[in-house]
Formats: sequence, C-alpha cells, structure tokens
Amino acid sequence: MSERWKYQIKTGLPWGIFMTVFMILFEIKEVSFMDQISKPFFYFKAVAYILLGIFVLGYSSWKSKIKRETK
Repeated sequence: MSERWKYQIKTGLPWGIFMTVFMILFEIKEVSFMDQISKPFFYFKAVAYILLGIFVLGYSSWKSKIKRETK
C-alpha cells in the first residue's frame, strides 16, 4: 500500500468514526441509541462519513502535506 493511502486512511478514518459517534449523540434526545443503530440508514450514513473522510478529507490533507513539505 502506498504512503498516500496509508496517510489518507490514518486521517480520514478517525474523522469518519468521530462523525458517526457525533451523529448518534446529536440525535439521542429524539431517538434512542438502539433505535438509531437498528435502522439500515444509520449504517449507510456511517459508511458515507467514513468514505468521505478517507477520500475527501484524507486526499486534501495529503495534498496540503505534500505542499508543506516541498516549500
């Protein structure tokens, strides 16, 4: 695995997991924890956050890291 992919996963995966947990905590007053995680849409949103974190946030972080190192 290339260094870029390792960096993207290392930065994007924690962001995706954090956003998933934050999403649960944000809606906990209206919908209980068990109701939230029992719906398939929750898993769709969780996977979307993780993929966005890896591909978008991770890639932009990688580009800025490379730009910083070349200066």
